[in-house]
Order: sequence, then structure tokens, then C-alpha cells
Amino acid sequence: MKDLIEDIRKKEFQKVYLLCGEEPYLRQLYKKKLTEAVLPEGDTMNLSVYTGKNVDPKAVIDQAETMPFFADKRLILLEDTGFFKNASPELADYIKSMPDTTCMVFVEEEVDKRGKLYKAVKSVGRIVEFGRQDERSLMRWILSSVKKEGKQITESAMRLFLEKAGDDMGNIQMELEKLFCYTLDKNEILPEDVEEICITRTENKIFDMIRAVAQKQQKKAMDLYYDLLALKEPPMRILFLIARQFNQLLQMKELKNQGYDQNSIASHMKIQPFIVKNSWRQMESFTYEELERAVRECVEAEEAVKTGRMNDQMSVEMLIVMFTM
Repeated sequence: MKDLIEDIRKKEFQKVYLLCGEEPYLRQLYKKKLTEAVLPEGDTMNLSVYTGKNVDPKAVIDQAETMPFFADKRLILLEDTGFFKNASPELADYIKSMPDTTCMVFVEEEVDKRGKLYKAVKSVGRIVEFGRQDERSLMRWILSSVKKEGKQITESAMRLFLEKAGDDMGNIQMELEKLFCYTLDKNEILPEDVEEICITRTENKIFDMIRAVAQKQQKKAMDLYYDLLALKEPPMRILFLIARQFNQLLQMKELKNQGYDQNSIASHMKIQPFIVKNSWRQMESFTYEELERAVRECVEAEEAVKTGRMNDQMSVEMLIVMFTM
């Protein structure tokens, strides 16, 4: 990322860029920064945008061969094209000889690093992979935003905010804007401010539901489920999230039994350390066999719905009853 920032600062651009990785906020942020740096403000004559899986490589090449109109560069943005998962030999061969007057920027979530196009971009351009940020990086970013607003935030409020907002930077940004508006006349952000205005993610409600299951609190688990339904969450998505949480707990249990500590588990599973820390007590509430059974029952419930043997809403209700008996 440092090299990309330096390119933008100096306005010395590579022929081609690939912005990839699973953090959409950073992909979009640096796509915007590159666009603003390469082209003068308001220059739409020299900007071509291609989106989606049906982009024709030949049309892109024809556009790249066109000289810029009263400008130094022509910018071509290609987003979510799938070219880095499905072979595009034409573009892979072309970008090696692309004119210096064209700058091509690919924005993709998933790429195949073994592919010809990926290797071609790596040889003549710059690849920047934006992964999920760790807890420390997120905290620094949040603190920086808080300071820009002339405010402070307590450590407990920060922890609560991260629990509610998660590690998606786009969601964090939206929740921060709401929090700043809510605390407009205050200098310090407190836990009660976060509790009042920030939305608890669906994943957090699932976490609370499984905690209720672990404690055999059937009514509480059911109430949380009906809360999610009232928020228009589809039962099959709720089932998917329940299965994912149980599977995550099962993996944690297995790694713990192998002697891994919390930080090692987070690294091995590629999840945030605070997620492991928050899930630890919940994981301890189940035996390995109970978690295995829970994952299996979730898979069987999904199959029952897909084959028409059970209603989707009822499938989750029956799971909750089964787990809390």
C-alpha cells in the first residue's frame, strides 16, 4: 500500500494497477484516490468504466489504444469483471505493450494468483491487496476519525463499538458518522452513546442466540430469533449464520485441544483476536461432541428446507428447541 500511496503523492503512475482483497472499503477508497490523481477534476472525456462479468476485452483494448483528449492520461477502470478468475489472454498479452498514455485499474475481490493476467500485471504494474484490518489498525483508524471530530472516546466505548460494528470498514464508517451526529454537543463518547445509536449486527444477535442456547435459555433464544425475523432477516440466512458460528466454535475447540492459545487460534483461523476472545467462554460452554452435533444438525436442517421437507422458519425454530432441551 505504501508504494501505491507514493505513486499517488508523486503522480508517477504505473501502466496498470490491480486493487484486490476482501476489504471493500479500502478497494473503493484507493480506486477513488487513483481516479482523482490520474485525471483532472471533472474530466470525463478520458475516463472509461467497465463493470461486471460481460465486459468485452477487445472493447477495452480498443479504448486503451485511444489517445487521451487534451490530457496526459486516459484512465480505464474495470471492476468485478472476473478476468482474474476466468482467463483473459488478450488482456494479459496486451498490457505488456499498452501505451504509456493509458492507465488501467482493475478492482476485484477475488483473484487467481496463478493466472496469466495476474502475472502480467505483476510484471508491468502494481498489485495491492487489501485484507481485513486487525484490531489494532482498526482502533488507530477509529481514533484518528474521532480526533478529527475534536472528540475523545473511552476504551470501554471503543470496545463496545467494535463489537457492534465488526471489522468491515465501510460499516464502521457509517456507524461512526451516526455516532458523531448523536454526540454533536459532547466532547467524549461514552458506552451509553454507542449503545443508544449504533446498530447491533445480525452476527452479534446470532452470537447472543447461541449464548442463550449454551445456557439452555430457550425463551431468550427464541425471542432473539423472532427479533431477527421482525428485522426481515431471511430464515435461511439466519440458519447459515448459526451454522457458521457453531463451525467457528468447533474449529476453535479443536485448535485449543491441540495446544493453541487465543492469539494463535486467531492467526490460524484468520479472524480478529477480539472475535476469539469474545467467543472463548461460549466455546467452553460446549463439548467437542456437542459442537460437532450442532454443525451436523444445521447441515441436515438446510437440506430438509432445500428438499421441501420442512418450512424454512420452522427449521430454525426446531433447531433452537433441540439445542436447548
